[in-house]
This record gives sequence, C-alpha cells and structure tokens, in this order.
Amino acid sequence: MSKLIFRLLIFLIFITISIIIYLSFVGIETKRFNNQIEKQIKNIDGDLEIDLKKIKIVLNPIEFKIKAKTIGTSLKIRDKIIEIEAINGEISINSLLNKKFSLTNLEISTKTIEIKKLISFIRILKNDPKLYILEHIVKKGFIIADINVEFDSQGILKKNYNIKGIVKDSNLKILKKYEVNKLNFIFNIVDKNLKFEDISLNLDTIPFSSNKILVKKIEKNFFIEGDIKNKKIELSREKIPLYIKQLNPNLNIVESINFNSDNKFSFEVSDKLDFDNLRISSNLKINDLLIKRDLKLKNIFPKIKKKIEFLDHEIKINYNKKNLLIDGEGTIFFQQEKDKVEYKISKAGENLKFLSILSIRNNPFLINLLGYEKNKNNELKIDLDGKYTLNKKIIINSFKLTEKKNIINFNELVISKDYKIDSVRDVNLDYYDKQNIKNQLSITKKNKNYFFKGPIFNSSNLLRELNNLDNENKKNHFGEDFSVVFQIDQIILDKEHTVQNFKGNIIFENNEIINANLDADFSTKKKLKFTINTKEEGKIITLFLDKAKPAISQYSFIKGFENGSLDFYSIKEGNKSKSTLKIYDFKLKELPALTKLLTLASLQGIADILTGEGIRFDEFEMNFTNEGSLMEIEEIYAIGPAISILMNGYVEKNKVVSLRGTLVPATTINKVIGSIPVLGKILVGQKTGEGVFGVSFKIKGPPKKLETTVNPIKTLTPRFITRTIEKIKKN
Repeated sequence: MSKLIFRLLIFLIFITISIIIYLSFVGIETKRFNNQIEKQIKNIDGDLEIDLKKIKIVLNPIEFKIKAKTIGTSLKIRDKIIEIEAINGEISINSLLNKKFSLTNLEISTKTIEIKKLISFIRILKNDPKLYILEHIVKKGFIIADINVEFDSQGILKKNYNIKGIVKDSNLKILKKYEVNKLNFIFNIVDKNLKFEDISLNLDTIPFSSNKILVKKIEKNFFIEGDIKNKKIELSREKIPLYIKQLNPNLNIVESINFNSDNKFSFEVSDKLDFDNLRISSNLKINDLLIKRDLKLKNIFPKIKKKIEFLDHEIKINYNKKNLLIDGEGTIFFQQEKDKVEYKISKAGENLKFLSILSIRNNPFLINLLGYEKNKNNELKIDLDGKYTLNKKIIINSFKLTEKKNIINFNELVISKDYKIDSVRDVNLDYYDKQNIKNQLSITKKNKNYFFKGPIFNSSNLLRELNNLDNENKKNHFGEDFSVVFQIDQIILDKEHTVQNFKGNIIFENNEIINANLDADFSTKKKLKFTINTKEEGKIITLFLDKAKPAISQYSFIKGFENGSLDFYSIKEGNKSKSTLKIYDFKLKELPALTKLLTLASLQGIADILTGEGIRFDEFEMNFTNEGSLMEIEEIYAIGPAISILMNGYVEKNKVVSLRGTLVPATTINKVIGSIPVLGKILVGQKTGEGVFGVSFKIKGPPKKLETTVNPIKTLTPRFITRTIEKIKKN
C-alpha cells in the first residue's frame, strides 16, 4: 500500500512539474482574465472600451506570477479606434487565490498610428487646451509606442508608468510661419520625465539634429534641456526673413548667410505655456555672412564696398535670463583686401559692454578732420572698449588707434541717447599726418573746461573740413555746455603759414559759440586775432589776419592769392547776420569767373595779366547779409591799378547764383577822375571817340552751370564814380 501511495505521489509530482513546465514554456489560451482587464480599462475612462481576443497565459513560478499576452487588440472611445499590436500583463497568483485585484502590470505595444488620430483619441480622454493646439500644429506623422503601467493591490494605476516609442515622418506648422518636416525621434516617458533621442528635422527644408532633449515636470512647470545642431545652413535673401526678421525686424540688411552651429539649451515652461529661465550655450561658425552697408563711412574707409562680407567667424555665445556673452573673431571683407576683427559683447542686466579690435593691413584708412592717412605698408589697429548703459548712454571707455609710432587715443567719451557728445575725459594725439608733419596735442577735461595743449598741431585739414560742412551739420553735436582753453606752441595753417603762441578760449552754449578770444603771432609784427562777443544787440564776430592767404585759400575757386591782410566784422541777431569783409593789398593770379568775364569784355590784355603775373588790388570790400541758405550781397567793390569792379546780387546755397555789376579798366577810371568837375569829359573822355569806359555784366545760374553776359558801356553809373572817389580819397 505504501508503495502504491509513493508511486501515486511521484506521479502527481511528475504531473505537477510537467504542468508547471508546460505552463512556463508553452502556456495556454483563455478568456478568463478578459473581464478583469476590461474593468481595469474602464477605470481609466468609463467610455473607453477594449476589444480583447483570447489571452495566452504563461506561468512564472519563480515570481509566483502569471504572464498574460493577447495580440490584435484595439482600444475604442466613441468613434475613435487605436489599433494595438499586443498587450502583456502580469497577474499575482497570491492575489488571484485571495480573490483580490490580481493584475500587477500591463505592457501595451501599438501598431503604427497616425499622430493626429492619437491626439484626437487622447483629447476625448482628457480635453486639455494644449492638446487642441497640438492637434492643429501637427499636420502628419506616425508613432509606434510601448506602454508599461503598474497597478497597486487596489487596482489603482501607479505613477511609475513608462512609455517608449518612435515618431517618424511628422510634419508641423507653427504660427503659419514655420514648417517643421521630416521630424523623427525616439522618446521615453517615465512618470514626469520625458526623454527625446536621435532627433532629426527640417525647419523649412533646413536640416537640424539633436542627440538628446530631456523634459522634467517640476510641480506645475516643465524643465526642458538638450542640444541642437546643424551643418552648413545656407540662407538666401528670400529665406532670411523667416529666420532672422522674426527675431529682430530691423535686421533687414542681411543679404545671405552660411553657418553651422552646436547649441545646448534649457528653459522652463509653465502649464499656461509661459517660457522662463532660458539658457543657451552655442558654438557658432559663420562661414559667410553678407550684409548691405547702411552707414556712410567712405570718408573713413575710402574703398568701402556697398556690401560687407564676414568670413570664417568662430563665435561662442552664452545666454541666460540676466547675462549674455558673445565672443568671436574672423575675417571682414569690406574694402579691397580682407582684414581681421575680434569682438566680445557682454550683457549684465540692462548694461551692455563691448570690446573689439579691428586690424587693417593692406586697406586705406582716413581721418580727414585730423589729416591722418594710414601708410599702405603698415598695419593699423583700432581697439575699442565701451558700454551701453541703463540710461541709454554710450560710454567709450577707450578708443585707441595705433600704427607703428602713430597713436590717436581718447578715453571716457560719453554719447547721449540722441547721439550727442556729452563729454570726454582726455584725448592724446601723437602722429604724422599725410603731409608728414608730426602732430602732438593733448586734450584734458577739468569740470566743464577742456584744455588743448601741445607743441604742434597741423590745422589745415581741420579748417578745410569745417569750411565744407553745411550749417545744419555744424550744430547739435554736443549735449552739454562747455568751454575750451587753448595753449599751443605752434599751429600750422597751411604749407606756407604757421602761427606761434596760439592761445585763448571759446565758450559754447546750446551748441553755439557765445564768446571767443583767440590770438596768435605770424611773426613779431604780424598777428592773428579772432573774437566773438554775445551782447543784447546780437553776436559780434571779428577776425583780423595780417596774412590773409590762409583764410582765402580755403576756397577752392580762388587760386593764386598772394599777400594781403584781412579784416572781417559781423553782427548776428537770431538767424540773420550782417557782415563786412575787407582785404587789403593783395594779388590774384587765378580766378576762373573773373578771367571769363575779362575775355568776354574783350579785355584780353588784362585777362592775360590775371593768368600770368596776377592782378594787384589795393582793396576789396564786401557787404552782405546771411539768413539760412540765402546770402544777399549788398555790394562788392574792388579797386586796383589795373581794374576795378562793383557788383551786387544774391547766392542761394547749392541752388542759384545771381550777380550783376560794372567792370572798368583802371586807365579809364584815372582819366574819368582827372576830368572832374567837367561833366562832358566824364562822359566822352579827352577825345571824341575815345571808346567805352568799361562793361556791365550779369552772372546767373546753378553754381556749376553759371552763364555770363557782358554789355559795353560808355557811361559809368554815379554809384561807381562815387565809390571810386571815396576809395582814392581814403587812400
């Protein structure tokens, strides 16, 4: 009997082991657990239905669990259906024996699903506005996912769910401006964390890629970090607005750009889609950037092109909410040859700092105001260090130009928000100009006074440039009132004239000189004197030069001026000034307008003298008024041994010249004066048929297209005779 029991026991053990082995390796199919799974799905949403086939169960004796698997299932809610590739679950045998909830975890593998269909399906489960926006952004694409969830003993879904999957060939349309296509990535969602890997996409046909992007939920916000890079993106003028003008509409000067970048970023997004705490770290390589030149810089860079090209720029960018750092260098091609530039821009709060070094080797560089011109064989460096402050002022901490031994340097230049010069701490000039004259001058500030001191300064170019400026450009350069004190040993006025002991002061108020007192010595007996005095009756200006040529030579239409002294007086009230200019004992060799007039008047002999030895004048006097761009000439009278002229008219700057007058050879004048008081001799001369006294003339037209007409005259106007007699008596 015992043997029978033993054999029976052995048989039962064998059968049990065989069943366990069969269930562990082969398993069986059943619908016994379908109802339990369907109930659990209903716990997620009452309208959610699952279509289950037979479930294959496999025993896991080690963990004392049953593994269940079904294939070809679908989830349905209302009219939306999601096809499921397979569902795997684990059932606790202990819970099953105790008639408790026994499903411990569930794994769902989907078939390839259209993303829009999936979003619509989820929206029914959870009608979130963000899903509505996402549904309209996504135009196409497919997703394959594996979902792994766990349940507690009460059948409640745990939060440690895991979703893995692949998104393929998706297409997004963002704000009707950006199109993202060919978007592919792998994703992994674990509770509140989301990881994207192996990302590739095209932004409007431009390819980008990313190794990894992580999304973490922290309370109600999402923290996002990752990387994105691209290889040699080339944007034409037509495509640039999509990428650049959306960031800054004022960047409309960019013509084309070719670049690649490697970027790391992080930011936070609230549940209301508000962005915050953006951080970016980028390595940017600009292979080629072409921009239109927007500034007028030809007077500094004579060979400047209409388009500026940046080549092979290596740029590092670090940005966060409060700080920005840009550090770069590369080639700049804006004249005939390529140059090098380095730059660093940093922003902390509302203050922006900038550093740059421009190296110019084979290109020209000019500062006409100072007469400075770079030697074509030398390298020139311009170092700039400045900042843009909260109150919108630009502060140039230091500007330094160096070319071998040439140095032009200034410090703490303050420029207001309306681009006026508020102040400068000091300036140092130590350079050879294009006339090979060494200039040494320093400017220092003390309170509101600027002190100009130095052994020598060549002012010839400065005077020429100031003379060429329009009245409009002469105003509103300065933001504050100040005074200037001069003490310069030697001032060069032109190639032939130098003054010593240049000293005095100028006071500026509201961008105008209200008082000035300057004097210098041409020699022991020759002086220069300039004054401005503002009084109730107006501003009185005087200028006296024992040597007039430095002042006259500034006018390009007068050539061959020799000798002479100059006396100028003007009184200005409001915008109107009344002036008198007198020049004594001078000679003219070239004056195109006068030469033409003499030729038309058939006074060829005098015209030949003018272009040869020159015509000497005893005195020139001009009385005129200025108001705006209009000069009204009351009278110009010049008298000399060979010729005398009386004329009047007006000049409207850059528009029209209108002059009329009388020109008389001096021999005729002498005979006329010698015949007074006999009126008949005045009219006809000593002999009958002696000839004309002179000519009347008119000069009129645009400045570069003047027309001259001449008519012979036999009688001189009383005005001409009166002025001549006055001059002769005075002399």
